[in-house]
Amino acid sequence: MNEKTRKIVNYSVVGAIVFFLMVWTIFGPMESPFSSAKMLGTWIAAFLSLCILSFLYQDNPFYKFAESLFIGISAGYYLVYGVWTSLVANLLRRLWPGAANFLLPDLDAQPISTGGWLWYFLSLVLGIMLLWRLVPKGGWISRWPLAVIVGWSAGTNLTQYLVSDFTKQIQPSMVPLIVFHEGGGIAWMASLDNIVLVGGLICALLYFFFSVEHKGAIGKASRVGIWVLMITFGAAFGYTVMGRVALLVGRMEFIFTDWLQMIAR
Repeated sequence: MNEKTRKIVNYSVVGAIVFFLMVWTIFGPMESPFSSAKMLGTWIAAFLSLCILSFLYQDNPFYKFAESLFIGISAGYYLVYGVWTSLVANLLRRLWPGAANFLLPDLDAQPISTGGWLWYFLSLVLGIMLLWRLVPKGGWISRWPLAVIVGWSAGTNLTQYLVSDFTKQIQPSMVPLIVFHEGGGIAWMASLDNIVLVGGLICALLYFFFSVEHKGAIGKASRVGIWVLMITFGAAFGYTVMGRVALLVGRMEFIFTDWLQMIAR
């Protein structure tokens, strides 16, 4: 398809959509965007949704507009959110309680001790030093607060991730292979679950154990480990796809129910 034909197709599709919306608004159950403020917001949301979905055909100005609008609004929102929740409600509240109470009357900021005040003042100085990254010859100043951030984060998160990503993942695999009922009999299904869990874990770990050549029993166990890994990756990928499909279904439900009103609730 050459460029001229592609433009004709694009204009034809956009024109058909606009014509359908006009007819459906006049003769169908669809409400006009000017009937209420809520309906105007619905039209805008539907338009932006169609702009994003238009990328499935090809990259186009509508998609770029919606993408840029989303990024700009998100950046502006989180900038304002960070100023009021971090700078005003947290930093300014400790350093200058009077100014914080003037900006946020419901905050009820109180003066803190001298030692605590110095810590927050040091945070303010480091934050200002970090902004020197924007100055052409002041990049070296911003390296000091950046080093503090990286070192502090690495030290404080080490123990947290050691517990959440290491200990908490090992603990569920430390289970008895033979499970007994309270009455004394063997719980066969629970025992089978634990055997499969521990056996699959050992086989998957053997696949990444390269100190011994994968031959004989080690080779067979490592091949079982490959199957365990592939099943795990497949399940994780399927779960991710299901989540994305659920988002798509929700957006289609919004378009056909709330906007076009083709489907009754």
